[in-house]
Amino acid sequence: MSLIKAENLNKTFRIYQRGEGIKGYLKSFLSRDYEEVHAVEDLNLEIEEGEMIGYIGANGAGKSTTVKMLTGILEPSSGQIEVDGRDPHKHRKKNAMNIGVVFGQKTQLWWDLPVKESFKLLKEIYEVSDEDYEARIEEFDEVLQLSDFWDQPVRKLSLGQKMRCELAAAFLHHPKIVYLDEPTIGLDVAVKERIRDFIKKMNREKDITVMLTTHDIGDIEDLCDRIVVLDEGKKIYDGELDTLVNRFTSRRLVMDTRGTEPVELELEGIKEINQDDGHVEIVFDREVISASDLMREVLDNYDVLDFQIREPDIETVVKKVYNEGL
Repeated sequence: MSLIKAENLNKTFRIYQRGEGIKGYLKSFLSRDYEEVHAVEDLNLEIEEGEMIGYIGANGAGKSTTVKMLTGILEPSSGQIEVDGRDPHKHRKKNAMNIGVVFGQKTQLWWDLPVKESFKLLKEIYEVSDEDYEARIEEFDEVLQLSDFWDQPVRKLSLGQKMRCELAAAFLHHPKIVYLDEPTIGLDVAVKERIRDFIKKMNREKDITVMLTTHDIGDIEDLCDRIVVLDEGKKIYDGELDTLVNRFTSRRLVMDTRGTEPVELELEGIKEINQDDGHVEIVFDREVISASDLMREVLDNYDVLDFQIREPDIETVVKKVYNEGL
């Protein structure tokens, strides 16, 4: 049984359209015009326990709206949705006890209280035992280094410190599911690395399901094996990251040869050969010919000084999907 299941899920918003100038303002007292915006349209999604899924798409694609429906904040316009066997909107309190959430621009910590006091309040809210609380805080501190600012008020924390606290707070009660909406936005490289390490640790060791929405290519590449791509509220891809990358890009064999003789290869799977004064780039389809077979053919026929295999650029693929769709 899937931990998260959505069938034909739709969310439509009615947006008020006001006319221009005083005439339009006065007209709105008599009648109002609305535009319907389909934030999520006919979405089917299943997520198994223990999965780490990247939920990606351009701004306005419907990612945050989906997360808000899964957490019970928003009610779907139509369709069915289940999270751990419950309707998240109808059973918001029970659903909240089994989930953790991090929104990049919002906080679940108390602004004027020291960090440790916020965590003590969350401990009571989620009914975490004293023994489990102490063990988990110690475990979190090993990766996130919370003790460096444990006694400081939340309002005095830097963005990186605050996000490390938010992440620890989301995982404090060992929920079945954690939704992370842009958890590394605006952070420096060192903090991002700590946060990614912590997410992987919780997913692998505690089998906590993670749904990650992000624009950060590093998050996608480092954390997610499976990704779902949204475009204007519709799911346009659901599968392995590698499969998507291979669909849009090819591997490249780049090498330097001794001399300037042209490289000519008649092998199935070779898409293109570019060369300039001994510098050669061979574009090939990894599904048709392997890098080892290609290199064997090249070394048998040419004097190679140096070579490297260039893997597909994930950032290029994601940008292409955002801009052009599938």
